[in-house]
Amino acid sequence: MRESGIPVSAVCQRALEQAVRRLFTAREAVRGPIRAEDLDALPLFTARTRTVLRLAAARRDRDAHITTADLPAALVQEGDDRSLQVLRAMEIDPSHITRALTGRDAAEPPGPNAPPSFSVPATRALEAALGEATALGHHHVGCEHLLLGLVAEEEGAGGDVLRSLGAESRSTRRALTAALAGYVHSPQAGPGPGAPPDTLDARPAPLLARIQRLEERLDARDRAGRVAPAAPDGRR
Repeated sequence: MRESGIPVSAVCQRALEQAVRRLFTAREAVRGPIRAEDLDALPLFTARTRTVLRLAAARRDRDAHITTADLPAALVQEGDDRSLQVLRAMEIDPSHITRALTGRDAAEPPGPNAPPSFSVPATRALEAALGEATALGHHHVGCEHLLLGLVAEEEGAGGDVLRSLGAESRSTRRALTAALAGYVHSPQAGPGPGAPPDTLDARPAPLLARIQRLEERLDARDRAGRVAPAAPDGRR
C-alpha cells in the first residue's frame, strides 16, 4: 500500500502486517506435519474447523496422509450448522456425501511431510479455504470456508464428490453469501419461522446481482483470453 501512494495510518499498517503474518503462519501450518498441539494453536481456523481437522486425521492410520475425502466426511460428522445449511440450500443431503465417499478410492499424492500430514490436494483445499476467507473479508477460517476450499480443489476425491452432487464453486459461494446475510432456507423446509414472505428472493437480490455481474465479467474476460487475434489474411 505504501508503494501505491495511498496514505496509511500506523495503526492500519500494523493491522495489515499482522493479518499478513497470521495468513502466512496458517499457510505454513497446513503444509506441515499434523500434531494435536499444532491444531490447537492453528491461527485463523475456528475451534469447529480445528475439530473437523482432528476428525479427518482420526479417519486415517498414523502412517497415511489425510486426504480430501476425509475432510468432507469429517465436516458432515462435526455437524457445523452453517456449512450444512449451505449444502441443504443447494438441495444436497449431507448424508449423501458420506454415502458417496464410502468405499471410494481416495488415493492422493502425499505431501512432502511424513504422516500424519495432509496430501497435496488436501493441502491445496486448506489453502483455498484460507483464500476464500480472505476474499470474503473474514478474519477466521470456518467450516463454510473449508467447504468452499474443497469444492474449488479440482484433483481430490472430496471435491469430486461434492461437485458430482451439485456443489460447484459459484453456486456454493452464492449460497454461502446468502447464508451469511441470513436469508438461506432449504427448498423443502421453506423460510424459517417468522420470516417475511419472499425474503430469500427480495432482500439479498442486490448482493446476488452484484455477484452475478462480477461472474459475467470474469467469464467474458476468460473467453476473450482464449480467442487468439486473427491475422490480416484471416488465419489465426
